[in-house]
Amino acid sequence: AVPRTRILATGGASHNEKILQVLSDVFNAPVYTIDTANSACLGSAYRAIHGLVAETGVSLAEVVKLAPEPRLAVTPTAGVEEV
Repeated sequence: AVPRTRILATGGASHNEKILQVLSDVFNAPVYTIDTANSACLGSAYRAIHGLVAETGVSLAEVVKLAPEPRLAVTPTAGVEEV
């Protein structure tokens, strides 16, 4: 089975629930956010950690499992797929 699509929103616009709702409705998918001020830096840090442990065979997916869980921000409006 194909996993359901979910959107992870970061940055300044991720604090605007109306923008997140539009994303959710357009893509008919739930939108999640993370409480990180600078997500680009966070991503770079995880890649750096992965680079340090790459010789041990640890995958990037394993490194990223250490990240905090995203928080569900909004879900698609009921009936949006009909529109």
